[in-house]
Amino acid sequence: MQHYRDDLAFIHNAGFGGLAEHAASFLLEQLHEQHLDRGLVVDLGCGSGILAERLSIAGYSVLGIDLSNAMIELARRRAPEAEFRVQSLLATVFPPCIAVTAIGEIFNYDFDDRAGLEALKDMAARVYHALPPEGVFMFDAAAPGRVPGGSTKTFFEGDDWSVLVTADETAEPQLVTRRITSYRKVDPGQYRRDDETHQLKLFTRVEVNALLENAGFRVTLLERYGSHDLLPGLPVYLAVKPGSG
Repeated sequence: MQHYRDDLAFIHNAGFGGLAEHAASFLLEQLHEQHLDRGLVVDLGCGSGILAERLSIAGYSVLGIDLSNAMIELARRRAPEAEFRVQSLLATVFPPCIAVTAIGEIFNYDFDDRAGLEALKDMAARVYHALPPEGVFMFDAAAPGRVPGGSTKTFFEGDDWSVLVTADETAEPQLVTRRITSYRKVDPGQYRRDDETHQLKLFTRVEVNALLENAGFRVTLLERYGSHDLLPGLPVYLAVKPGSG
């Protein structure tokens, strides 16, 4: 089943772009610190192209990968200078690049039967080989405790949309299930309803840190992108390929 269909993609772009905005600002700071002022960034799970747009404006080339046709359509309009592909991130063949990103629990989503820690381990090895010395692999990944109290129900709305999200976390297996009901205005006084269910496999900080270090990265574990605090159970992994010297 296709996820992030037209209406949810629209809503996500309209009301939930803050994480990508903050991640983009933080990434640009890191790239400048590493003296990587030009080059290609591969953005896995690129969504509607918010990070790609910021990087393109800053002079970087961007390859965005996403499984959602609707998201890629939005991204191509937002960041026409970037290249975008509709495919599973697990199928990505990495060209030489200066950075790889995955913002918004991308590796946790169970949208591909291959998703999980072993897939992330393989991904880390392939990213390591694609990066130059001091190249950056930056992502966040949902961990146990992602849903406070084990169950939540939240409601959000904009001028022409609303969304209800019910989230449940289980310990065995370590999994978050989100049931999302969206409403989008299609005509005056008329809203269209759509329902999606997303499942996320949870990874502990120790597990992810270990597989990154085993791949050869120097890892810094953070709880925010810059000064932007994240939601519970969503650590940030800043992995840098050590310099040759």
